[in-house]
Amino acid sequence: MSKKVLVITYYWPPSGGGGVQRWLKFTKYLPEFGWDPVVFTPENPAFDQKDESLLKEVSSQVEVLHFPIWEPYGIFKKLSGKKELKQGQVLEEGKKGVLSGLAVWLRGNLFVPDPRVFWVKPSVEYLSSILRSNEISTIITTGPPHSVHLIGMKLKMQNPGLSWVADFRDPWTQWDILRQFKMLPFTWAKHRKLEQQVFKVADRIITVSNSWQDDFKRLGARRVSVITNGFDTPEGQDPAPQRSDKFILSHLGMMNKLRNPTALWQALEELISENADFRRDFSLHLTGILSTEVLDTIASFPGLSDCLQTQASIPHEEVFRVYQESAVLLLILNQSENAQGHLPGKLFEYLSARRPVLALGLPSSDAANILKESGMGSTIDWGDDRALKDHLLLLYQQWKSGETDYGLMNIDQYSRRALTGQLAELLNEL
Repeated sequence: MSKKVLVITYYWPPSGGGGVQRWLKFTKYLPEFGWDPVVFTPENPAFDQKDESLLKEVSSQVEVLHFPIWEPYGIFKKLSGKKELKQGQVLEEGKKGVLSGLAVWLRGNLFVPDPRVFWVKPSVEYLSSILRSNEISTIITTGPPHSVHLIGMKLKMQNPGLSWVADFRDPWTQWDILRQFKMLPFTWAKHRKLEQQVFKVADRIITVSNSWQDDFKRLGARRVSVITNGFDTPEGQDPAPQRSDKFILSHLGMMNKLRNPTALWQALEELISENADFRRDFSLHLTGILSTEVLDTIASFPGLSDCLQTQASIPHEEVFRVYQESAVLLLILNQSENAQGHLPGKLFEYLSARRPVLALGLPSSDAANILKESGMGSTIDWGDDRALKDHLLLLYQQWKSGETDYGLMNIDQYSRRALTGQLAELLNEL
């Protein structure tokens, strides 16, 4: 007999971006393993990336509960002087004026742990009756935003018999983005206190990488499990590698000041100026939210600027086509204290596309190890423009020769269905 599990998430279709994929796919496959998911999500969230096509991917077996939320993003818009604020733009604007700086300070110090904190109390009140009337004894919260974990904690404290799993797609106090918000010592202390309370009350912590598992344990978390992100090959898509007509280097997703690979732009500029064949064949495709800092940096390299093509975020159902049109897929990893364990969802989608991956980050990171073990790519240090240039030339020569056998190995373990099986085993043990 199937059991019900309540999944509390801020990101849900039509939200776009990487944050929605993890639990969209888990809920798709959980019924195969004896668990019927009920999803609780905001009715009117303020996310800036929308992808209506993802609504078609919500399983008919998933019951979705929408509940109103109030978020203070109107304050940030007024202070920044912008009608719309894209993801990460509060931080980017923080250097450009007193009011923008105030917006960053308010975000960091007034709304703890994040601006969605106002959703906590009414959600707890609403869900208390839902749990009773639907005989739900297992709940899962996924963050960021980490205020979602406060909903789970309060429900667990009200109902000690509940089994509660807290899923961390990103760290909390060790999250690199959090350190950009100019927080006062008192605010940091409050974050640490809330994080410790979640660690203490949750029955199980889940995170996405082995390194982050170690970090959570060092911070005092107990019973920490790793379930990575993964991939689904879209139905009807041919995963077999095909040679693209141009040597296209593609990146999909947000690229901001924290992920602006200047050494890569320099290496590409040199290749374009020194190699006529490379200049003729090369094209750089950037899809998604691009900060002005990234665009300005690329504009400072005239040869590279001539090879650049950009487009706004695209529906997820079109992403696989872009992968298949590319010769090389670019993966930009964090430059931060927690970079060792950063495993973005994009990494696993890249694996499913069976294209060479060029990653920028720590060569010893968890992501680098997965790429090496799968035979799908290499990881070059962020600032090593010489190594980047040499490796790009090697990738270009492989593409030029028509090589498409990339030695793919051991990626089935990262399929969404296999990972959901791991999740079901964890739930059965609670």
